Amino acid sequence: MASAEPEPPARTGAARRLARGCWSAFWDYETPKVIVVKNRHLGVVYRAVQLLILLYFVWYVFIVQKSYQDTESGPESSIITKVKGISTSEHKVWDVEEYVRPPEGGSVFSIITRIEVTPSQALGTCPESIRVSNSSCNSDKDCVAGELDMLGNGLRTGRCVPYYYGSSKTCEVSGWCPVEDGASVSQFLGKMAPNFTVLIKNSIHYPKFQFSKSNIASKKDDYLRHCTFDEVSNLYCPIFKLGFIVEQAGENFTELAHKGGVIGVIINWHCDLDLSASQCNPKYSFRRLDPKHVPASSGYNFRFAKYYKVNGTTVRTLTKAYGIRIDVIVHGQAGKFSLIPTIINVATALTSIGVGSFLCDWILLTFMNKNKVYSHKKFDKMVDGPDPTVGQGLSTSEPPQQDSVPTDQKGLAQL
Repeated sequence: MASAEPEPPARTGAARRLARGCWSAFWDYETPKVIVVKNRHLGVVYRAVQLLILLYFVWYVFIVQKSYQDTESGPESSIITKVKGISTSEHKVWDVEEYVRPPEGGSVFSIITRIEVTPSQALGTCPESIRVSNSSCNSDKDCVAGELDMLGNGLRTGRCVPYYYGSSKTCEVSGWCPVEDGASVSQFLGKMAPNFTVLIKNSIHYPKFQFSKSNIASKKDDYLRHCTFDEVSNLYCPIFKLGFIVEQAGENFTELAHKGGVIGVIINWHCDLDLSASQCNPKYSFRRLDPKHVPASSGYNFRFAKYYKVNGTTVRTLTKAYGIRIDVIVHGQAGKFSLIPTIINVATALTSIGVGSFLCDWILLTFMNKNKVYSHKKFDKMVDGPDPTVGQGLSTSEPPQQDSVPTDQKGLAQL
């Protein structure tokens, strides 16, 4: 029976070298080669890149962005609003209960500045509004009985009747009559509206840092009765005149009161909690939110009705209200020193400084006249030849070491 052939010495030696190389890679310490290139222009580029990177991290990352802080955005917020003031129109005096909708005092509310009233509407038949498409007619044949226009005011009866005024005719409808265009009366409430006062009470809380604050000063009870907002002297008196809000938003009050619009009151709470709580202050800004330059959708209005009985018949007063809608929006971010983001950003800064070395290496290897000399110094090239110990009876436990020899003996002094 044939015995197993012994493993070739070359294969055994290669296996031993591989195992020894793995252990060496695990235990040994490696350090990169440092080459000094005496080139003034390249040195200026290198230090300039390092300086720019250092300035970026010191000024922008750490000073401007405060990246050494742990942050929390979007504070928990509560808003309570209250409007006060009296205005007059051609026919009556208006108080808060009549011109503020809704009355609950939330973050979104409307102040009515102009109305178009259609009084004494009752269920019956009457001419359709001439502004409804396909409502004009010349005879009953132009009106289809039972037709319902979703943009109209009722169910068509099939009759063509004279309009409320003029010589025009429109199809008759069954619904609340007279329709809005036929008997509406316009009233302007905005004469005294610029002097209305708006209280905006806002409290915020950052749960991560257990920090809370309000935009009202902790003073005596009647403090709010005698103050109005001023960014310098009365920052913590959040009572604004409606005319001030509209002016700060860059709008004309009379035009806005006639057509209506939406004004945003933005409160920003940006707090550096490494400082005292007194340094965390609200910042107010105002701007118009609805697209006033789009004719098809500019302005703001809504309708509501009040119902009552007259001789047993249900009657209503329809009101189309134009007004200024106020949307109170709260933003904010709080930050406080934390070790983890500080370590991460410092490590990132130190790593980024190495970009200068990469850039200068690329310039040397690509554009410098002595790039081949630098390449020989930068990279060692070794030729893998046959093992001289194989077949000569030499021990393979200590293989001879090979070092690369640069082809340019003068070195980088030529650079």
